[in-house]
Amino acid sequence: MQAADHEVLSQAKSWLEAGETCWLATVVKTWGSSPRPVGSLFTCNTRGQVAGSLSGGCVEDDLLEKLTTGVLARNAPQYFRYGITAEETEKFGLPCGGHLDIVVEPLTAALHLDQLRQVDDRLIHRGRVRRTVDVKRGTSMIENVDAHEDPSYDDAAAVLRQTYGPRFQLFIIGAGMVSKYLAEMAQMLDYAVTVCDPRETLIRDFAVPGTRAVVDMPDDAVKAYANDAASAIVALTHDPRIDDMGLMEALKTQAFYVGAMGSTKTSAGRRKRLQALDVGDAELAKLRAPIGLPIGSKTPPEIAIAILAEITAVRKHREKESLAALAALTAA
Repeated sequence: MQAADHEVLSQAKSWLEAGETCWLATVVKTWGSSPRPVGSLFTCNTRGQVAGSLSGGCVEDDLLEKLTTGVLARNAPQYFRYGITAEETEKFGLPCGGHLDIVVEPLTAALHLDQLRQVDDRLIHRGRVRRTVDVKRGTSMIENVDAHEDPSYDDAAAVLRQTYGPRFQLFIIGAGMVSKYLAEMAQMLDYAVTVCDPRETLIRDFAVPGTRAVVDMPDDAVKAYANDAASAIVALTHDPRIDDMGLMEALKTQAFYVGAMGSTKTSAGRRKRLQALDVGDAELAKLRAPIGLPIGSKTPPEIAIAILAEITAVRKHREKESLAALAALTAA
């Protein structure tokens, strides 16, 4: 499974390898409510085949026509805005007064194939890569980076910078069946996934491509790999000797989510054990257990879905709080 950005870029690479002409479009700014966020990607070829999305569909159809007829981005990157007039806003289903700004690039094998191959290889190995596009000069470059950066567009310089690759990390304690489904699904949502288990045989059999597998005690591994605000940490072994050690350390970190699998009774017992191990009330309040949204999940894939749904809900709520705090600070 591939995350959305990787799927789009991989498709563009495949078309170039087949000798086809194609384009890559990136959302650089939005005004008003938008069905797709800044950084969303869309690619198409001369035969009208597409991958990715910029909006709800009408913009893509119009853009495809403009590109294939040579109206837009014939030989060089171009900045373009949808929603300049009220008629356009209504036609493309944009919110009242809203607009959608994009950068469109014509891709050629000579200039972009090697670059896209390097990006593809970096993303396959769950790394991050930043791509910079100079619209005025018609050039682009890539460089490997260690951390995610939000996409940005400099209007004056006409330069787009965007990081591809995982924005968040899911750190899983325990290499069991639920962990396998969770690791696969999380990668689809563009998480970098680390799985830790002190039992070497389980790690050896954890055959989920794209994950980092660590044989170590979970408390040490949490400190080494997941001590940051971009990580979600889940304990899934059902073995308190393993889970509790990892949770003791996880609850001290800045991780935006910490959860543990188990029934209501098991979770109550875990909280008592953690309190006896001097885990404070404030730290313990961060623990989400039983883990996952209550969707009636029973099977490993259903449990994985419930866990990812809760992690997503917590992350989205945190992002809204951060934006609200920033708005209040700006207005002060």
